Amino acid sequence: MTPTFAQLIRSPVLFLAFGFGSGLARKAPGTFGTIAAIPLWYGLQFLSPAAYLGVIAITFAFGCYLCGAASKKLGVHDHGGIVWDEFVGYWLTMFMAPVGWMWALYGFVLFRIFDIAKPQPIGWADRRVHGGLGIMLDDILAGIYAALVLQGTALLLDTF
Repeated sequence: MTPTFAQLIRSPVLFLAFGFGSGLARKAPGTFGTIAAIPLWYGLQFLSPAAYLGVIAITFAFGCYLCGAASKKLGVHDHGGIVWDEFVGYWLTMFMAPVGWMWALYGFVLFRIFDIAKPQPIGWADRRVHGGLGIMLDDILAGIYAALVLQGTALLLDTF
């Protein structure tokens, strides 16, 4: 069951889990959810590293509850429209990323590649860990992989 936008408005849990409505996209809701995370990241990028990681920790913990509650409410584990996990995964990808729209786009592409391809242990976590933690964990791992590639690229480009 996919809720309508009117149903999202009446349910704060679904509204947040569906990324303010971005998860209602008929095609590629995870991609649209990640796109919706970009403007919010723009404000986060100016935080100190400690504050930024604090936001990641809080939104991850909150996301475990939120995604689990939305999943129960919908009666579907990890419904495609639940995109809060994409928000947090993208924000993790962009931790200490260089400033600029090209880096935001590069982080977006990297995160989507790892989130869709699910190399190990991302695929294992996606299949074996359930509930809100399971919904969040594979995107956190994809965010870590993407962040490592992004930071490696930044280091290489700074070297030359």
